[in-house]
Amino acid sequence: MYSLVHWHFIYYKMQNGKLKNLIHLHFIVFIWGFTAILGKLISIDALPLVWYRMGIASILIIIYVLIKKIKITVSKKTLLIMVLGGVVVALHWVTFFRAIKVSNVSIALATLSIGAFFTAILEPIWYKRKIIKYEIIFGLLVIVGLYFIFRVDTSYLYGMILAAISAFLAATFSIINGRLVQKEKPSIIAMVELSTGVVFLSIYFLLTNTFTVEFFQISLLDWFYLFILSSVCTAYAFIAAVKVMRFLTPYTVMLTTNLEPVYGILMALVFLGESKEINSMFYLGALIILTTVVANGILKNRSKLKK
Repeated sequence: MYSLVHWHFIYYKMQNGKLKNLIHLHFIVFIWGFTAILGKLISIDALPLVWYRMGIASILIIIYVLIKKIKITVSKKTLLIMVLGGVVVALHWVTFFRAIKVSNVSIALATLSIGAFFTAILEPIWYKRKIIKYEIIFGLLVIVGLYFIFRVDTSYLYGMILAAISAFLAATFSIINGRLVQKEKPSIIAMVELSTGVVFLSIYFLLTNTFTVEFFQISLLDWFYLFILSSVCTAYAFIAAVKVMRFLTPYTVMLTTNLEPVYGILMALVFLGESKEINSMFYLGALIILTTVVANGILKNRSKLKK
């Protein structure tokens, strides 16, 4: 009797723990969706925005590493890969926030969803495997979805191109980190990559004489938004996401993560009033893209279970 009660208690605790981690993951994905809203609210341009974001976040993660007394031991080859990842993520964020600035959150996030299909193309090259046929079909469906979105307003073309470039860079970044996270600690990866991004952008600013008095004149409201973006949406979300992934299945994580553009678009419609700027063609295009992304994830998971 004692044994039965004991195992029932353990089972209940495990299920309760999974539920807490699932709720936590949804919260993290919601935060990622809110990143785009903050990018629109912050008045400064995309380049300085990313520089401040990466700078503040890297400082916070360095403090975290020091407090936790995490040992920093990486090989030269791994360090070079992290540095490359830092440059890629910096360019990804610059193009992403620039896309938001020149179009709107909904357009940028819907276009950014094609990142899953850039990954589908890059992964076979990186891991030397065959291209999966249904991924090509889904890729064509995404193009159809983008066509409907483009019909909303041709003035959004520049923003869509930037978001597409950002999606490609995000796919490249995910492949780089997919290898790194298998051996290295997430906090160390984040610290090196974010710090590299700051150095990379700083060199560009120095060469272009961007560091002026005006560059550092930021309103209190922008500082507030930047701190939330850097601390909650970057430093916290990065480390927390990896921790949650240890308790949930890859399938659950994948499906939940794909809700990021959904959350972001809904928040943009509610808080920024973007529903006034777009019509039914956008919703049709976005629905095609988001449905395809989720379907791709489901089929991927099923194929892995069969192996």
